[in-house]
Amino acid sequence: MTDFGRVITAMITPFTADGAIAYEVAADLAQYLVANGSDGIVVCGTTGESPTLTWEEEFQLFQTVQQAVAGKAKVIAGTGSNSTREAIHATAKAAELGLDGALLVVPYYNKPPQEGLYAHFQAIAKAVPDFPLMLYNIPGRTGQNLLPETVIRLAEYPNIIAIKEASGSLDQASDLRAALPPTFRIYSGDDSLTLPLLAVGGYGVVSVASHLVGSRIQEMIQAFVQGETATATAIHCQLLPLFKVLFVTTNPIPIKAALRLQGWAVGEPRLPLTSASDAVISQLKPVLDHLGLLKS
Repeated sequence: MTDFGRVITAMITPFTADGAIAYEVAADLAQYLVANGSDGIVVCGTTGESPTLTWEEEFQLFQTVQQAVAGKAKVIAGTGSNSTREAIHATAKAAELGLDGALLVVPYYNKPPQEGLYAHFQAIAKAVPDFPLMLYNIPGRTGQNLLPETVIRLAEYPNIIAIKEASGSLDQASDLRAALPPTFRIYSGDDSLTLPLLAVGGYGVVSVASHLVGSRIQEMIQAFVQGETATATAIHCQLLPLFKVLFVTTNPIPIKAALRLQGWAVGEPRLPLTSASDAVISQLKPVLDHLGLLKS
């Protein structure tokens, strides 16, 4: 079974001043992430502003990041769509390009029933039977919750090996863990719930904060796995203000602002997302400074 690792960064997509993708910055950032705690990288997920990227941009970005971290980390392509045909095409392309897997978000806006969700993911799994797939449940963005009973049915497909669970419900994650084999990996989709999710059988996190504190998140998870729960809890509590401030407004607005404060030329988000307001910056700065994440 493919192991995507414990800490997977949902990487932002850097843009130039005129809004084009800054591919060289993306390569540099990917290398930095891998050198600082990330076992894997999701390219073109929600944090990567996938709704405003063209498929051509995404495919080029897949290759850019893959080449940048070749052999050092897993690269997972965000290929989900609310069109099953588009998702199949993009996922097959990621497999053809030699990436390590795909992250498939629940179809958004059209709000399919559970049977439609099952048929959607089933069709993708059958189209790329040898390509590892991670489901992505985030009802706050998609408008539909991928229920445990549907995930359990989908887990019968051998290439559906994991889920990014961002429903915010530990009960839902617990139901998944109780019903699925230990080889099926459950990842937290919320940094602040990583440690609680580990306690109910989660495996790791698809993280935003790991752009800034990847090594500390890795340390927290490893401490928990080794039974050093007090250490893990202490790290969680230390990082909690960061986890919270990175979501004071729509992701990835705060994390892009934080990276710019560190000197990264990641540009502004693409519309309809906007730049971080002065109020957001004023909340970010003291947290980053307290954690030693700002340049002196």
